[in-house]
Amino acid sequence: MAAQNKRPRPASATDDMLKLHRRTMVLDGRVYTVLTLRPGSDFRFATNRFHDTWHVLSDWRGARVLARLLWGLSYQRRPGTLVVIDPAHLDPNPFDAAPSDPIVLVPAERTVFTQAAAVALRRRLPLRDKSQGTVRFQTFGLRPAVAELAAWRSRPEARNAYRWAPPTGHARIQRLGGVLTIVGAPDQLRSWATGLATLGADITYDMDYLYLDDHGDGEVQIFRQYRRKVRTAHQARAEVLAHRRGDSAADLERRIWAHGANVRRRRYPDAAEQRSATD
Repeated sequence: MAAQNKRPRPASATDDMLKLHRRTMVLDGRVYTVLTLRPGSDFRFATNRFHDTWHVLSDWRGARVLARLLWGLSYQRRPGTLVVIDPAHLDPNPFDAAPSDPIVLVPAERTVFTQAAAVALRRRLPLRDKSQGTVRFQTFGLRPAVAELAAWRSRPEARNAYRWAPPTGHARIQRLGGVLTIVGAPDQLRSWATGLATLGADITYDMDYLYLDDHGDGEVQIFRQYRRKVRTAHQARAEVLAHRRGDSAADLERRIWAHGANVRRRRYPDAAEQRSATD
């Protein structure tokens, strides 16, 4: 009997195993194992700097896969391991469509990631060479940890503290050499992972968020209509740039944000606007 051609199953944000591509790179004289999402996986992210805070922006699925990346990374034993979210999975940010930075996740106790290493990595992105193999992140322990967190959140004393994953180890969020680096010790990576795995369970105003530390250096924010917002911002930017009038960068950003409301009403009119258009 002839073998049947099978379509690859789409990557899931909630499976207990996550397959990543693996490459070995020498950056700043150190050998790194660089792990990336597979090209066919439909997870999308963006970054921006707003209110003196670095943001990673996505949707419900993005938050779940980011949780699994952090959880799996926290158990890695090989020194020099990095997880890179490269331009293949990046969108322009959903506010003014400015380009997003690649995201690098670093286990603080296993990997030294210097400014020079970040610069060398950024020069090689987007990755076009063939991967050297597949790594399977086992994340079976994430579900019990999330269940434990949910039980804690149900207690009255946790009612006003559920949005912040308290730091339990070394953490640093900064732009380094053109990439946004999120560095954490194992306990911190797992703390972030459990918080991210439940983002969107109680969305207010079509968004949810998680502070990555208590200093305001980093935040993950998700939107119910993330991809729609990206498309709207992209069109608003194109239309504003088509009639650019020598604005400063700050003025240009404000014009794009403001024009985004017009584009949104035009592309996605609500029921009342639809009725008035047909009257």
